[in-house]
Amino acid sequence: MRSPITHAFAAALVLVPIRIAPEQLAVQPQSRMWIEGTSTIRSFQCSVPEFTLTVDAEGIGAVTAVLGGQKAVRTVQLTVPATRMDCGNGRMNEHMLKTVKAEENPTIRFTLASYDVAKAGDGVQGTLRGTLTLGGATHPIDVNAVATDAGNGAMRIVGGYEVALSAFDLERPSLMFGRIKVGDKIQVKFDLVLKS
Repeated sequence: MRSPITHAFAAALVLVPIRIAPEQLAVQPQSRMWIEGTSTIRSFQCSVPEFTLTVDAEGIGAVTAVLGGQKAVRTVQLTVPATRMDCGNGRMNEHMLKTVKAEENPTIRFTLASYDVAKAGDGVQGTLRGTLTLGGATHPIDVNAVATDAGNGAMRIVGGYEVALSAFDLERPSLMFGRIKVGDKIQVKFDLVLKS
């Protein structure tokens, strides 16, 4: 016959919530980010060759869960060293770094607050809501993305968001006494492959 202590211990185990260990999704080498913008004379593109993306999910099998339309992701944090962005032109790089106040604010950061996800075709589409810290200012943004199966247990996430420089109190670069000026709105785009 079991003692009351054994029964009490067994009952306590049942009542204790089971915590599922988080799973981190790793960014694969083919992942990329870039920026597209316009000016009074032409459009331009800057690469983001270096960034850190941390994605924590609930339990194992996160990729399958997300592609099934489940909200399996718990946290997302993206950091970009501003000085590593490259517009392919030294002068443009100088203007871009000055615009985003890279010397005083060397890190650009996005932190997820909440998101919606729904099945769509062969994958899922969603809206990620969070905060973007850029040039010393932090504002809420919405990021639209589509996730599809990339094979071998990975998923591909493609999307982007529009940033108005004026919303972050950032001065648009200009040349030739203001005759050439960068547009206020830039597009941040990404094509990411994540795997457990």
